[in-house]
Amino acid sequence: MDVETSSAHGHAVHGQPVPIARLIESDPAAALERLRGAVAREPRNAPAWRLMGRALRKLAREEEAGEAEMAAIRATAYDPQMIAIAGAMLEGELSQAEALLRERLSAQPTDAAAIRLMAELAARIGRLPDAEALLRRAIELAPAFAAARANLATVLYKQSRYEEAARVLDEVLAVDPANPGNRNLLAATLGRIGDYDEALALYAELVETFPDHAKLWMSYGHMLKTVGRQEEGVTAYRRALAVQADLGEVWWSLANLKTVHFTGEDVAAMEAALEGEPSHHDRLHLHFALGKAYGDLKQAEPSFCHFAAGNALRSEELEYDPDAITRQVDQMIARFTPQFLDEHRGVGDPSPDPVFILGLPRAGSTLLEQILSSHSQVEGTMELPDIPAIAMREARKAGGDMRDWPDAVADMPRERFAELGAEFLQRTRVQRKSGKPFYIDKLPNNWSYAGFIHLILPNAKIIDARRHPLDCCFSNFRQHFAKGQGFSYSLDHIGRYYRDYVRAMDHYDAVLPGRIHRVIHERLLDDPEAEVRALLTYLGLDFEDSCMDFHTNARAVRTASSEQVRRPINRDGVGQWQPYDQWLGPLREALGDLVETYAR
Repeated sequence: MDVETSSAHGHAVHGQPVPIARLIESDPAAALERLRGAVAREPRNAPAWRLMGRALRKLAREEEAGEAEMAAIRATAYDPQMIAIAGAMLEGELSQAEALLRERLSAQPTDAAAIRLMAELAARIGRLPDAEALLRRAIELAPAFAAARANLATVLYKQSRYEEAARVLDEVLAVDPANPGNRNLLAATLGRIGDYDEALALYAELVETFPDHAKLWMSYGHMLKTVGRQEEGVTAYRRALAVQADLGEVWWSLANLKTVHFTGEDVAAMEAALEGEPSHHDRLHLHFALGKAYGDLKQAEPSFCHFAAGNALRSEELEYDPDAITRQVDQMIARFTPQFLDEHRGVGDPSPDPVFILGLPRAGSTLLEQILSSHSQVEGTMELPDIPAIAMREARKAGGDMRDWPDAVADMPRERFAELGAEFLQRTRVQRKSGKPFYIDKLPNNWSYAGFIHLILPNAKIIDARRHPLDCCFSNFRQHFAKGQGFSYSLDHIGRYYRDYVRAMDHYDAVLPGRIHRVIHERLLDDPEAEVRALLTYLGLDFEDSCMDFHTNARAVRTASSEQVRRPINRDGVGQWQPYDQWLGPLREALGDLVETYAR
């Protein structure tokens, strides 16, 4: 009998039986006695175990309550309905799984195991806030439910809330300290908040314990690369390949160092992996790695073919809509009139601490960050996700699409701008390790939120890193990004994105003259000291020789340019599109006259 939803009874009141749920409230000890009998007769009666947990909590017997709640969760593994739900999710039949879960939770609303599965379903379709809320409810119902806590940490990590994820993982590992999956996630999370030493120590322990785990070696290699230990990083990647030779992401990780030149043996190994049956994920990484390998060998045609194949696979996954950015820029131009800006002058948080470096990826932003972080007053961090997260949240709250922040700010109460600026400062405080007065957020995509930044942080500095359109766009086409950058997997889409970026910056120059400082990459290469002095003047900082010795700075760098900025300024990246020009027609067409009018 389902004692949660049926008319199971306890003592009689005025001759009438009392439902067990009411008895828990009035006489939990008596209810507990009845429930013990129920689970003794039927050990897999999950609702009875759940109600027993409630009764025990009423009696302040917390440890026993936790055991009962976990017994309920274990019992659901034998429930035919839950087995059917798990099967549907395993087969990818998410609509069927959702219907079954809704039916179950309508009948058993406190089933923590079902709530966790609903959270997994929400996470799979990208509804991360919903997944978070569901997992918190599951943990509220069953505080000892470690699997739900681990899932919560993953959901927080995917929402770029790394500090919160680390706290939840600490709770999980306090109960199960040896769990390798959770230790791996903690190491990755610590890396995201800049605790590199602890992250490296965790990875070192993990690869020692699991020496035949290729992806652990890969993650260890990523972290070693980030902190500048390149030789050790390459060794870790090679160890991963020794375990699993067709692991495409490792081949791409080696290529992405930009300093590793593949041997003929490497190329043969990658081609052999492609001829096998690699996963979709491995296949696209192998194509990008082979594109780089053949490029190093000066074989432009096979190089381009592999880049094109990798981009096509990734583009199919993302279904990027180039019109969305065009509409957003149109909205911004319509909203950001001189009158609007005058009416909103100084409405945000007055802090001058953040320095934003924005533009397109592969435009020299990492070089600028490395130069500035070599100054005694400026701290480099990483590409922070907070501005887009805040802007998209406000857009959705205003009833629009997540990109509709220009419409959202148009109707925003004046005091809200300062609140959002303060929120950004609070969210990014975890990234500040040195006590320096200024810190950098170098997320390139913040160009599409530059007006939002201006409103919420009117005293923050904004730097536009700009590179020749063909060099910049083709460099994006050759780059596989870990996440995001959906525009970069089609030559036409990249060209359109670059045009919209220039159109937005032109508008800001017109309505906010002098607000954004532009650094032309080629000018920086030609006369680095003059450009650095001008940049520091914009920031209100004195020139320091250390900025010219940026390549000696040992700070951690997470981006694709991590190894390039550990070398003196050079022109190696200039003109890399030229051997591929015969295939760049779609890019040239999308760029229009921007190639001819680009001001070096």
